[in-house]
Amino acid sequence: MHDEDHLWEVAEQHDHPLEAHAADRVESAIRSILESVGEDPERDGLKDTPARVARMYEELLQGYHTDPIALINGALFEVDYDEMVVVKDIEYYSLCEHHLLPFYGVAHVAYIPRGKVIGLSKLPRIVDMFARRLQVQERMTRQIADFINEALHPQGVAVVVEGAHLCSMMRGVKKANARMVTSAVLGRFKSDARTRSEFFEHIRKT
Repeated sequence: MHDEDHLWEVAEQHDHPLEAHAADRVESAIRSILESVGEDPERDGLKDTPARVARMYEELLQGYHTDPIALINGALFEVDYDEMVVVKDIEYYSLCEHHLLPFYGVAHVAYIPRGKVIGLSKLPRIVDMFARRLQVQERMTRQIADFINEALHPQGVAVVVEGAHLCSMMRGVKKANARMVTSAVLGRFKSDARTRSEFFEHIRKT
């Protein structure tokens, strides 16, 4: 299997573009929800809500339709550098697949090159590609790490994601200050405790 095929597989792309008929189905579903909770979808404040929600989902779920090859095309560079590269505090916004409520926070990404680096702006875009889907934070963290590992074949990759989840803040336990932290470490970050500690020291610094 070619490297590009691997990238598509790791990115877990889905062939379901949001065509006009898909937006129509979303609008119809939102109208049904409004009626089910006792609202009038035709009143002034709600008349355009189904269309607005359909457009919102198209934007929030655009990660399903991001071409991973185009995303990194032209942004891989041969460089004689083998020290840690860290990009921290990458903001992300995602939707929890269990309740369709947002979770959001920051991601910290690091890798140790093996003769190849990626353009700085691409790491936040990789995070966005996986965040803008129906997600659970644990899976998203691993997907980011696996994709970078497949794209760069580095000596190691580390990803830490911090998230605040509205599904636990607004409902259920209602703990507004609770934050989830997930991590995925590959290669040297997994096998070498000193490398791993260096990464965590970097992201602890404000």
